[in-house]
Amino acid sequence: MTTTAFRGGTIVDQSGERTADVVVDDVTGSIVAIGPEAPVDADVSIDAEGCLLMPGFVDLHVHLRQPGNEAAETVESGSRAAALGGFTAVVAMPNTTPCTDSAAVVREVMGYGKAALCEIKPSAAITVGRDGEALAPMGELVELGVRMVTDDGTGVQDAQLMRRALEYAGSLVVEDGTSIVLSQHCEVTALSQGGVMNEGAWSSRLGLGGQPAEAEELMVMRDIALSRLTGVPVHMQHLSTAGSVALVRAAKAEGHPVTAEATPHHFTLTDASCSSYDPVFKVHPPLRTQADVDAVKQGLVDGTIDAIATDHAPHTVDSKEQPFDQAPPGMLGLETALALANTELGLPMGRLVALLSTTPARIAGLGDRHGGPIEVGRPANLAVVDPGHEWTIDRAESASLSTNTPFHGRPVKGKVRHTVFNGEPVVVDGRATR
Repeated sequence: MTTTAFRGGTIVDQSGERTADVVVDDVTGSIVAIGPEAPVDADVSIDAEGCLLMPGFVDLHVHLRQPGNEAAETVESGSRAAALGGFTAVVAMPNTTPCTDSAAVVREVMGYGKAALCEIKPSAAITVGRDGEALAPMGELVELGVRMVTDDGTGVQDAQLMRRALEYAGSLVVEDGTSIVLSQHCEVTALSQGGVMNEGAWSSRLGLGGQPAEAEELMVMRDIALSRLTGVPVHMQHLSTAGSVALVRAAKAEGHPVTAEATPHHFTLTDASCSSYDPVFKVHPPLRTQADVDAVKQGLVDGTIDAIATDHAPHTVDSKEQPFDQAPPGMLGLETALALANTELGLPMGRLVALLSTTPARIAGLGDRHGGPIEVGRPANLAVVDPGHEWTIDRAESASLSTNTPFHGRPVKGKVRHTVFNGEPVVVDGRATR
């Protein structure tokens, strides 16, 4: 048994802020003591003075590429990047090869996750092969522990099929009391097809095909209506437009069971970044206008948007060096999410804990072991953050197997110092321990 004490830090969780030592145990995986000077003699003591001890972060939207594209990322390398970013749990997207639409592939991903530096929670596809034609065997996959289903990368285009998916999910009974969440990539492909960036002044100037905001907003509107019709919750992935934020805000005001996430790149970057024709700025949904960025920020501030999710999407150097219109969309996000949110949003740390940890843990059905509160007996899944540390993002220092971050060279404030997963310090002083 090894116990580790974090001394002199400030706890930030749902109950507020307080200065206290926190002692964790890597055998029981739990918090064993909390106090001004925790009365447990620990095997290891770590100075956390000036730092904030938070519940570990939970990412609802991560691409780990395994199985099928291990050159870009593996579950192990992705989990290391997650731990360095303060994440103790991530939901792995199903657009792998083969697609995560069967019990065999779910078990395979779970197997990879056994040696990971954070909890790997596989999501599963809504439809077989993510082809949008036949529903995947949700009941069987839920029995294995899947709690979120999505065809991420492709929205379910058929409204009747989406209605059936919601009704199917709503009929499933989970013994632990968590609900099944249908997570939708909101995009009407009839409108977005051929577009590689946001449709607007910059796409016209650059001569690149554009995706109109309405391609996203029409599906947001449709799925809010279907959620209202069926009474089944729906989660909107990576909102990127002012119209989408307004639709979700109105739906929540009417009491509909709708949740939403936003990515760091959609509250920090605009479509003007694409003026360099650098494919590192190509993402799906695309970077939008400043007005959209401002609306996403406001949605995070006022609670319309429930969670910050990275949509961490690694790609090999060769694939991202193709011309802009041919390169795959996607950006890295796990190691920089906290710093970007802390730098750009101007929110109190308690609100960032809600956006990065507590609420996504609840949405993902992980609230029993992630998202806090920080109490004796609770699972020891923690992030220790130095909120005042100023640093510059450097793609060469990424733990991911890929380097496609659009934030290379960007100065930020706030750094994850230590991460504890199931009582084990997997990151100490900014370095992974395994």
